[in-house]
Amino acid sequence: MKIPLAVKKYVFERDNYHCQSCGKNSTQTELNIDHIIPLARSVTNDLTNLQTLCHNWNQKKKHHFDPRFQ
Repeated sequence: MKIPLAVKKYVFERDNYHCQSCGKNSTQTELNIDHIIPLARSVTNDLTNLQTLCHNWNQKKKHHFDPRFQ
């Protein structure tokens, strides 16, 4: 499920362009929008389920739950 550009922009701004796991910002790393509870678990693109993560943390998490929200 593709996340609309306006939603991505909102989440980046809400999270102050910082990775929610390591704290790096957009000048230090590539940032992505990530689902806290994976879409594979039948969750939607609701804003409360989206967070900013750097590429490295997003790859580590893959399809698993973010441990901060279990």
